[in-house]
Amino acid sequence: MTKKLKMALAGGGPGAFIGAVHRIAAELDGEIELVSGVFSSDPERSLQGGRGYGLSDERIYPSIEALVKAETARPDGAEFVTIATPNHTHFSIAKTALEGGLAVMSDKPMTATLAEAEALGEVVDRCGRPFGLTYTYTGYPLARHAKALIAEGEIGEVRKVFVEYPQGWLATPLEQTTSKQAGWRADPARSGPGGAISDIGVHAFNMAEFVTGLEVERLAADLAAIVPGRKLDDDCTVLLRFSGGARGVLMASQIEIGALNGLAFKIHGSKGALHWRQEEPNKLWLHRLDGRTELIRTADPGLSPAAVLSTRLPGGHPEGYLEAFANLYRDFAAVLRGGTAPLLPGFKAGLRSMRFIETAVFASRSGAGWVDFNP
Repeated sequence: MTKKLKMALAGGGPGAFIGAVHRIAAELDGEIELVSGVFSSDPERSLQGGRGYGLSDERIYPSIEALVKAETARPDGAEFVTIATPNHTHFSIAKTALEGGLAVMSDKPMTATLAEAEALGEVVDRCGRPFGLTYTYTGYPLARHAKALIAEGEIGEVRKVFVEYPQGWLATPLEQTTSKQAGWRADPARSGPGGAISDIGVHAFNMAEFVTGLEVERLAADLAAIVPGRKLDDDCTVLLRFSGGARGVLMASQIEIGALNGLAFKIHGSKGALHWRQEEPNKLWLHRLDGRTELIRTADPGLSPAAVLSTRLPGGHPEGYLEAFANLYRDFAAVLRGGTAPLLPGFKAGLRSMRFIETAVFASRSGAGWVDFNP
């Protein structure tokens, strides 16, 4: 086997959820190994977090600057940094890593603000190191198959796009408790200008553009903070107009009691429609103009090459979130080894997502109605 690529992790310390997910996903295919990290802005908590991952103390750092300096000086040092920290730290960590010679795989959204995203573009271009984003749901085999079907004209011209992402975990002011995850997401200083629109709305936006292959050109947004005292939006409805004339509706909410992680899309075309739900990711429904409905399952014969390559198990063995996440890391590994990965979200997807957040926030707060989504 080709030698394993070496990964450093920024974030994912005690009390974090996503750090362990990154580690599992990155190592699932045996191509990557976690070798070092800075797991908290508090050096003691960073040490505690790194030990929890089984790392030796000498590979656990108090800051990203210390990590980059030490790891790039080692013959066995990290080759890329994964960013799994709150939004307001993404830009500085990515900039430090890229300028130090390391590639970057970052959580979404790419940065806290659009200005930071634009500044990061200059760094990415100047440094020439690979940069990827974990828009995890694009890694599902049937999401990739839906993209291929639309590109092949299976449902004809896209006319209407529905994408939603309902959750219910912030239906109460959880940020006023000791919840670390709710605390930073509801804080403008750490989350950026958007709440739910930034946390899950960007996933829905990215999925809409990824699957259809179309780009949003205009939008009209209604964002609200429903829970009393909340500073950032927790409920969002955005009307979309795509290139080519398709219309769309995006809904993202974190106050829908009973909802867990309900990302879903319905894409309606001139010859058919596609329907997929993240909570049942191994089923894709294809509705045809003549009234027939086809159920497509993960590992079925005849899937697109991208879907086949993203599937690990025989049919009937459910594949889910971790496997989809791992597909992005497998794509990233291919890029680090000098290959290509056209389905891996990168800087362009990140910049468009940041523009979506700020355009939607502006449109809603100003009551501007329809606004242009500038390139």
